Amino acid sequence: MALKVGESYKRYSGDENPDVIVIGSGIGGLAVAALLAKHAHKKVFVLERHYVAGGFTHVFERPDYEWDVGLHYIGEVHRPHSLLRRLFDHITDGKLQWSEMDEVYDRIHMGDKVYDFVAGRERFREKMKSYFPQEASAIDRYLELVRDCVGSARLYFLDKSIPSLPSKLFGGVLRASFLKHASKTTREVLEGITRNQELIGVLTAQYGDYGLPPALSSFAIHAMVAHHYFNGGAYPVGGSSQIAASIAPLIDRVGGKILVRAEVSKILVEKDRAVGVQMKDGRVIRAKEIVSDAGLINTFTRLLPVEVMRKHELDCKVEQVETSWSHICLYAGLAHTGKELNLRSSNLWIYPDHRHEENLSRYLKDPSSPLPITYISFPSEKDPTFQTRYPGKSTIEIIGFTPYEWFAPWKGTAWQHRDAKYDSYKQQLAERLLEQLYRYVPQVQGKVDYYELSTPLSTEHFTNHVGGAIYGLQHTPSRFSQKFLRPQTPIRHLYLTGQDITTAGVTGALFGGVLTASAILRKNVLSLALKT
Repeated sequence: MALKVGESYKRYSGDENPDVIVIGSGIGGLAVAALLAKHAHKKVFVLERHYVAGGFTHVFERPDYEWDVGLHYIGEVHRPHSLLRRLFDHITDGKLQWSEMDEVYDRIHMGDKVYDFVAGRERFREKMKSYFPQEASAIDRYLELVRDCVGSARLYFLDKSIPSLPSKLFGGVLRASFLKHASKTTREVLEGITRNQELIGVLTAQYGDYGLPPALSSFAIHAMVAHHYFNGGAYPVGGSSQIAASIAPLIDRVGGKILVRAEVSKILVEKDRAVGVQMKDGRVIRAKEIVSDAGLINTFTRLLPVEVMRKHELDCKVEQVETSWSHICLYAGLAHTGKELNLRSSNLWIYPDHRHEENLSRYLKDPSSPLPITYISFPSEKDPTFQTRYPGKSTIEIIGFTPYEWFAPWKGTAWQHRDAKYDSYKQQLAERLLEQLYRYVPQVQGKVDYYELSTPLSTEHFTNHVGGAIYGLQHTPSRFSQKFLRPQTPIRHLYLTGQDITTAGVTGALFGGVLTASAILRKNVLSLALKT
């Protein structure tokens, strides 16, 4: 069974105030809370509106099964001395364990062709050259550009953690090298080194990990994600709920709390200073610092008083960014083990062909056309404890892209209380995803014991993300030039954290927590973490 983290807000007596309030319990919020507790002994209250903590690292359960909702694999953590592993060890006191995936961590299907992404940068290089022997120099140049972009990112993100005045003086220099890469689209960069469109399609086959095809995404996000997985992928032992469960003791140790079913309705601002929050039930909790892990748009447009938002022109800033795309996910349970069905931990990425933008455009115009992208994950095969916890079972997740607008007729309706047309539409989408599963994993046909589809409305309901956006803000070239995407806000003692101030996914959100803790403590928290 999944571990439940946090205590019910209803049990909170209200007779104590914390040093810091964190709104939202995603990995960014949990990380900043743990770091403030560990390095400054600050008592932090993490307030989560959902009934379970963890954000996209939590799991949900049905009889005999559990599935992760957002963490499908992470790179670097299976390497004991990598920066990311050391950081996770730091905020969990080394309690979180990782299981390495198969050496083929991603298998790419493009029409009838198959391409394997294998662990190890040099092995990846040689594998790509075996598929495209005439493109050896382009592949070498691609890997060089990825390395250069990632290498320049450290100073760019350092600028986000330093106070406003030094940033105004030196930030341009710190950001310059990274922005040379980030200001170009992924397609623009790759077409600058090769004319082979099939190679470009293969190299960008993980675009679902950051939510934009090559013609729209910044090369920076592509490079950081690709580099992140060059050494393969891993998964938390015991499932993704272990992440929040391993972080929570650091918060509890100095008197902090993780409160669930604790919905914040308003951030309280007095004399341009954040002083606390008002809860949905009207109760007020005050603190010296307020940190929002609720996302930039939610924070500025839903949680701040209108007059404060307008005074600081935060509505104008919101207009400069866009939310990421939404998705559907089919959670399937099988009454057979993965071994019996010959399932592996490798992820499958499935495309009609290498023309990503054309496939998406056709699908948007004609939803009956081939699905532009399908991702299939096997969480039960990634976790070595799954059979102990759910003997004789296995699980699969099948994910596809779906615009939020297609669900507009049901916007505002209650979860589990929508009409028959909604249920029928969900069933149609579920069947399309099952068709993909049975085509590419034919041995499971007839073996699916249970399945359930989540939609963008499900994501919006449980995460409160505007439009069901799974990756927060879109990772376009313009996104990386927005200087306001940083921990500090114009309101004193109000900070942002999570993926909106860094980059997509669990790793991006984690480093968002590091940047926010550094900004609050005015210390290089990453350096402190790596010394211990």
